Amino acid sequence: MKIAINTRFLLSNKLEGIGWFTHEVLKRWVEQHPEHEFIFIFDRPFSQDFIFSNNVKGITISPQARHPILWYLWFEWSIPRLLKKLKPDIFVSPDGYLSLRTDVPTLMVLHDIGWKHFREHVSYSVAKYYEYFVPKFANNATRIATVSEYSKKDIINTFGINNNKIDVVYNGSHNDYFPISTVEKDEIRKKYTENQPYFLYVGSIHPRKNIPNLLRAFEKFKTSTNAQIKLVLAGRIAWQSGEVKETLSNLKYKNDIIFLGYVDNILLPRIVASAFALTYVSLFEGFGIPVLEAMCCNVPSITSNCSSMPEVIGDAGLLADPKSIKDISDKMTRMWTEPALRSELIKKGEKQRQNFSWDQTAKKMWDCLQKTINEHS
Repeated sequence: MKIAINTRFLLSNKLEGIGWFTHEVLKRWVEQHPEHEFIFIFDRPFSQDFIFSNNVKGITISPQARHPILWYLWFEWSIPRLLKKLKPDIFVSPDGYLSLRTDVPTLMVLHDIGWKHFREHVSYSVAKYYEYFVPKFANNATRIATVSEYSKKDIINTFGINNNKIDVVYNGSHNDYFPISTVEKDEIRKKYTENQPYFLYVGSIHPRKNIPNLLRAFEKFKTSTNAQIKLVLAGRIAWQSGEVKETLSNLKYKNDIIFLGYVDNILLPRIVASAFALTYVSLFEGFGIPVLEAMCCNVPSITSNCSSMPEVIGDAGLLADPKSIKDISDKMTRMWTEPALRSELIKKGEKQRQNFSWDQTAKKMWDCLQKTINEHS
């Protein structure tokens, strides 16, 4: 079987959510199925690190698809032209896009449709592209995979997709996320937080992640408790970060808030494992991988009571209203002042995290791929 895959999110030293999903699933696929031929399609020069085995061939086609006009050219002209030449048995697109101009059976991974709920968080041109194309993608795909039951219901209700067309495959956590020793934790805290414990946020910094409310909640928590703890944010500043900077400048405890910027994949698991608790109060997530990664490190979470996050955390974390500064602050206070509660959440997290792994994701994705081919036949 010849399997063509859109791998434009496999970017060296820049892997984030969708990129990691693509990396972890495909690495397992090519190793577990050496009898098949995999063609990875990139939109720019790629690292040989992503050519995981001898049954993988990498191809670069232009243009570099990084804004709506180029998305259109890449998916509606370059991709169908290449697929016509390659004649694959299936085309897999793990980033929520596909081509409307090909007859090749297509499996699309639609992680979430957050843009539909928060249109103000994307640019005008991106919103127009999504509004026009994503419903067509969803209806045109042979099958769809998504990463939570919440996202599945959201896609069904928004686009009128048949329930039987969508498979839930969940996300996993990288093997580098695990508990570390007290000595290692002390080293991290000495380096970044003057030996103090810290709440942690992990992820890119843009409006949907709700960073201003997290900063204000931390300020309220510090004001009421005077606790000797810091807030660390690990992630690149993506876009529309003006409110974050303005909020920070007006805080009394801004010196206790540390922005690390982008952290590489070797260091980040140690920073997560050294945290007192994760504070991930995003307004919307299709899954919320940092919550799972924290559980794998025996770090409890304060996360949002909306979208997919309650599904991921189960009873192993504290849920807060992301729009309520007081509620977020109160949950920080509980985490700080109730050590027995924190220990209980860690114990529950050890059980909850067993529901998710990249091995399970890859297997479910492969099952979905086989359904796609069978249904097309």
